[in-house]
Amino acid sequence: MREKPLHGVRVLDLTRLLPGPICTLHLGDMGADVIKIEDTDAGDYARWQEPLQAVHSPYFLCVNRHKRSVALNLRSEAGRDIFLALARDADVVVEGFRPGVVDRLGIGYEAVREINPRIVYCAISGYGQDGPYRSRAGHDVNYCSYAGVTDQIGAADGPPVVPNFQIADVLGGGASAAIGILGALVDARSNGEGRYVDISMTDCTLAHAVIAFTNMLAHRRPLGRGEGFISGELPCYNIYETADGRYVSLGALEEKFWYAFCDAVARPDLKDRHIVSGAAAQAAREEVAELFRSRTRSYWIAVGEEHDCCLAPVLTIAEAMENPQFEHRKMFIDTEHPTDGPIRQVAFPIKFSDDTFTVGRHAPGHGEHTAEVLSELGYTPADVERLKTEGVV
Repeated sequence: MREKPLHGVRVLDLTRLLPGPICTLHLGDMGADVIKIEDTDAGDYARWQEPLQAVHSPYFLCVNRHKRSVALNLRSEAGRDIFLALARDADVVVEGFRPGVVDRLGIGYEAVREINPRIVYCAISGYGQDGPYRSRAGHDVNYCSYAGVTDQIGAADGPPVVPNFQIADVLGGGASAAIGILGALVDARSNGEGRYVDISMTDCTLAHAVIAFTNMLAHRRPLGRGEGFISGELPCYNIYETADGRYVSLGALEEKFWYAFCDAVARPDLKDRHIVSGAAAQAAREEVAELFRSRTRSYWIAVGEEHDCCLAPVLTIAEAMENPQFEHRKMFIDTEHPTDGPIRQVAFPIKFSDDTFTVGRHAPGHGEHTAEVLSELGYTPADVERLKTEGVV
């Protein structure tokens, strides 16, 4: 079995909560040695977010596997010196503070680049490192709002809604940061010089709002909620309630799939109402909705399995965990944590040849690896005890 793709890459992770930890989770799952730098007080407070598994929250346990934890007081001179010693041989630094904080601590990009020119230094923030909003506080719902995404989420004639999926945090912050880091790493490996990677979660969310943006260009106005090709207007691409109060999704955008659906439900009269708009679309949606309400979800699951028409059940996350496709793809993995016991996790979703995904390192306790990592820098056990007494670690 080959080594993982990022074997030998060392990442210093200064982030907490969700966007940064998702980014470094991906890097760790691909084999990077991720050292999670936490303060000496509470550390990453995602650890203690209710409800708890036993000691830690399931949220923390699932996004912080494959990481080592070092508790370090970066406000102290000795703590800063330890961080810079780690950065000297690191490949990547990831931070998620507000712009300017790492510079005030003396551990910003320029300070690290001076001792390690090949460093890839990634800063994840709500609005980026410059611009009039650079210092504003925010969360996922705010970033999506500025990016024009929240305005698109919801039913026609209804208000915008808060999605139970952190689009800006996970896509705009976590995944986009990982992409930027990997690109800069390839460059650094080629020419020996690193880069500063400035990730604005709002920018990255806006950049992925492709359909809303291109609809606006095409129609010369922003389309409303429930209006447009894949926003709920079409009868062939929608969510429908079933007789037992559950839901199914129909995604028959292509004519062949819509015709297959119409044949499956013995409604050839619907074939000419595939791509319609306005009153015609509303009338067609109502007819299709009435059809779906006439049978239970299990009936429609059978129809979707028998006919190739892009018909799927709307599953709960619990049902997804039992789904045979995810089971076959090994998308859930059962692990045992030393303090929190058994916990099921979502596996790394990208499949590499010559690799089988396993969880080789549990989410760390606060400062669990401080002595181990310091020993790699040459500190003795007596040194570590002295630093603890001094409040440095």
